[in-house]
Amino acid sequence: MPVAAADGQDAFAGFGLPGAPGGPAFWAAVGAPPSLPAEGGGWVTLFLWRGSSPVTVEFESWSDPVALRRWQDTDCWYAGVRMPERLRVTYRFVAGGVFHADPFNPAGAGGDRSIAATPDAPAQPHWPVVGADAVLPVPRARVRWASERLGGRRTVRVHPAGGGGPVVLLLDGDDWLYLHPAVTAFDSAVAAGEVPPVTLVFLPAKDRVAEFTCRPELWEAVRDELLPLLAESGVPADPGRLVVAGQSLGGLSAVYAALEFPELVSRVACQSGSFWWTPGASRSADPLGGPVGGAMAERLREGVDLSGLRVAFDVGEHEDRMLPHCEVTERLVERAGASVRVSRSASGHDRAGWRHALVRDVGWVLGS
Repeated sequence: MPVAAADGQDAFAGFGLPGAPGGPAFWAAVGAPPSLPAEGGGWVTLFLWRGSSPVTVEFESWSDPVALRRWQDTDCWYAGVRMPERLRVTYRFVAGGVFHADPFNPAGAGGDRSIAATPDAPAQPHWPVVGADAVLPVPRARVRWASERLGGRRTVRVHPAGGGGPVVLLLDGDDWLYLHPAVTAFDSAVAAGEVPPVTLVFLPAKDRVAEFTCRPELWEAVRDELLPLLAESGVPADPGRLVVAGQSLGGLSAVYAALEFPELVSRVACQSGSFWWTPGASRSADPLGGPVGGAMAERLREGVDLSGLRVAFDVGEHEDRMLPHCEVTERLVERAGASVRVSRSASGHDRAGWRHALVRDVGWVLGS
């Protein structure tokens, strides 16, 4: 919800910015978006852009875009955005139809996005602050996978954190390679003793809707093609210790695999699973408006024994419409006999919020 920062120059000083807006001292002091307590609770966070043309700030799955206002006739554009308590959010600026990371914010997420957090957002240990232009460490070990079942070729990167151990299959693997530094985060968590040594396998998606909805082809291909290929490359996977970590549709797919391929998947870290999904829901005007829990809840109510499953669920506490779908699925999975952990992240539907849960919950499902 956008609000005006204020009409007077003193309002900027309240955010710790000295001098005249647009002046040298002002720009020298600008950093990550600062926040002040808002009347009635929450925060007002100040977003700044330096330029000559109109600019908008877009947020990932949290708020509508907000147009910045120009300060008098300077190169200073600003917006005070009302934020709830406990929020970490990915954002970007749009100027002239081009996407930009925030040049003043050291916390980036890929080349054209940045991350903002309210002062009360919990820390995310193990995840370093990396700039938008940073080149993240990419594992040298890789497997070229030409899948007969899925079609096409893909490069699967492999990283032995702490020397390697149980395989952790990271769905949407390219996001965890190139946008968020999962290699560094897991190395840090293993060194701290919070996660046992693991072998990270970064699985990229070619068509998320085709691969991650409730269909068997992906998991048949993982079982019959990818895991043997990894074993040939010296990465054996113990089926009793294989972890699948997925977010959104990837979270739906991970839980689906545990139901339909229990001999393969018995440990799952699921963040904001798309449990609203039913066949045809994606073509609906309101995909989340269908039956609560979607096809997954319907399948769970048919009766299934999940006593061998260990699953950690997490969802953003600001995902108001996702929460009912996730809550019913969590209850049904636990009722079916699984060992379940449930948590809520200080975010919307956003990897910037999920990433702490990713590392923590992989440690939990492995018994650390």
